[in-house]
Amino acid sequence: QGQLVESGGGLVQPGGSLRLSCAASGFNFALYAITWFRQAPGKEREGLVCISSSDSPWYYADSAKGRFAITRNNAKNAVYLQMNRLKPEDTAVYFCAARVTDCSDDVSQNPIRGQGTQVTVGS
Repeated sequence: QGQLVESGGGLVQPGGSLRLSCAASGFNFALYAITWFRQAPGKEREGLVCISSSDSPWYYADSAKGRFAITRNNAKNAVYLQMNRLKPEDTAVYFCAARVTDCSDDVSQNPIRGQGTQVTVGS
């Protein structure tokens, strides 16, 4: 059974950076696209960015463009989200999700999902 585990969240000051990790197990990771989502209190879940099985990034959220970068390491079964110039409005639970081959920002189309990691941007 496939599993995803996120790590790397925490408290960071505005303007700072964080690198989130998404570790996969139990499925053929190299065949899957991985999408990062976030959920903030009182807001709708938001798809941020995806990396396909062919290593192509797809940005869904304007807020992620130019500040967030997604990479994958198939040898380590991991995907990373580098977040720079963080703002208070980036505060949310960030989680990764997987589906075969192609990206989708519809979380229901990503059957393997992690529990998430909390990111808090504040002083």
